[in-house]
Amino acid sequence: MPINQEQLKADSLGILRRFYGYSSFLPMQFEVISHVMNGGDCIVLMPTGGGKSLCYQMPALLSDGCCIVVSPLLALMKDQVDALIANGVPAASINSMQSEAQNREVLDLALSGRLKLLYISPERLLNDLQYWSKQIKISLIAIDEAHCISQWGHDFRPEYTQLSVLKEHFPGVPVVALTATADQITRDDIRKQLNIPDAKLFLSSFDRKNISLTVLSGYSGADKFNTLVKFLARHHGESGIIYCFSRKNTESLAAKLQKRGLIAEAFHAGLSVADKNIVQTGFLNDDIQIVCATVAFGMGIDKSNVRWVVHYNMPQNMESYYQEIGRAGRDGLEADALMFYSYGDVLSHNRFVEESGQVQLNIQKLELMQRYAESSICRRRILLSYFNERIDHDCGNCDVCKNPPKRFDGSVLVQMALSAIVRTNQKIGLYTLKDILRGSSNVEIIQARYHHLKTYGVGRHLTNLQWNAYLLQMQQLGIFEVAYNENNHLKITPYGADILYGRAKVQLTEFVKKEFVEKQTRTEAVLDLDLSATEQELFDQLKALRYIIAQQEHKKPYMVFSDKTLKAMAHERPTTKLAFSSVFGVGDMKTERYWKRFTDLIKRSI
Repeated sequence: MPINQEQLKADSLGILRRFYGYSSFLPMQFEVISHVMNGGDCIVLMPTGGGKSLCYQMPALLSDGCCIVVSPLLALMKDQVDALIANGVPAASINSMQSEAQNREVLDLALSGRLKLLYISPERLLNDLQYWSKQIKISLIAIDEAHCISQWGHDFRPEYTQLSVLKEHFPGVPVVALTATADQITRDDIRKQLNIPDAKLFLSSFDRKNISLTVLSGYSGADKFNTLVKFLARHHGESGIIYCFSRKNTESLAAKLQKRGLIAEAFHAGLSVADKNIVQTGFLNDDIQIVCATVAFGMGIDKSNVRWVVHYNMPQNMESYYQEIGRAGRDGLEADALMFYSYGDVLSHNRFVEESGQVQLNIQKLELMQRYAESSICRRRILLSYFNERIDHDCGNCDVCKNPPKRFDGSVLVQMALSAIVRTNQKIGLYTLKDILRGSSNVEIIQARYHHLKTYGVGRHLTNLQWNAYLLQMQQLGIFEVAYNENNHLKITPYGADILYGRAKVQLTEFVKKEFVEKQTRTEAVLDLDLSATEQELFDQLKALRYIIAQQEHKKPYMVFSDKTLKAMAHERPTTKLAFSSVFGVGDMKTERYWKRFTDLIKRSI
């Protein structure tokens, strides 16, 4: 018999207010909750920060029994359990970091019906499957990071592939598969692998309006590093992640930032477990401002106040890029996503792609990532279209929208470049071409006698950065191609030949070097959270108090209160228990625990 929707909505809102301190659901959350409460399987695709967790936590709180949450990372389990307990929700995890006695204690809690949510790894769940099916009343099963089950996904994990047996052992229990990144082929595979062919798809908007998107092309060496430092100066004291291509890059970049007085550490798969924990804990506790990381870092990070993410090199695919920038601005406040892009990134990724198990698929994904990086149209429209979401307007919050490119007749520049390619018998790469055009006297150029070419030095009037940008555009426009199987030599296309011999003209986008000096315009999504100077001062004081409380209680600061909640306090200035309890993100348990300390501080500021 279907559940009464009005009663379900009322009960859900009551729990939402009591445990989470929110007065309304985010888009699509209640629809998922209603479907699960009526016994339906589903796949939930929501962006990071879009409220996926509530889609299974709320049904768990509304149902008899215990919700089993399958999670791939111990850090992610711990943070989610800690956050739930801080809100007064009975939750626990079983994992290898705990003793068997501790795990047994958690099992006893589940057996006695005193747990609402139990987090567990896929391996541990499958090992004890017979026990689970007979001993514990299970209300639903949630598969977090569900894209891990698909070989077509960007983070395939073999241990996930055995989860199809869950539906066999628990045929009447709803299964909720949740992810922030899955294209159509991955979604279909999730259904197949989990044995939930009729699962309803709940597809939320992938648009994270609060994240400003910027790509800088052609930067390298000191120029790239100095631009990064300027960007970080804009985000003084704010937490962020810098993704690098290799372990060596993370360590060298962290060391250079430390020399500039910044609190930065490296994180990669080669570190010991102890060192990884030190870095991760320091970052979560706001003791480390910057983590320079490989992709090994971030999936288990549930930190709401990451204000920026930098890709020091272009990612390999759009799924990874979207998931990684999604770690910024989870609290809904403004955040920056900056990517540095160069031709060298493409070459580096191509070497890895050639060694992968799905060469053709990964080449296609890399090409789409490259097109995004080189685009001269709204970046958010390109990003959303990758996930089959269309918007009919430019976003206004990416570098292309903020600085619409100017175009000019670039036919002469193209002829300079193509003439040099022809005169070297199409046996040079992009870097050598640039050196010829700019008249470089490096050893390779002299030894190859390229300094005797008629085109040697014809492009001296353009800077290194300008040639980087224009040559990348030429490649994107299909004027020449890169023969990856011939040492990355450049080959002129028929279209390029038409331009070279004057049969066609071409427009290029004018290169303008972008600097991070001024604070970018805020989007409408966060305008209502702008603070006055006085409110900003109070916000800083509230953050300091939050840090002290977090230290005393051995918690991550954002688990005490999010930045968004502290901004609401600074704006509303509650001075009574009742007023404090009505602030966004303040639930019953946190009201009882913290109202006096925070309202006393607010009173002193008035």
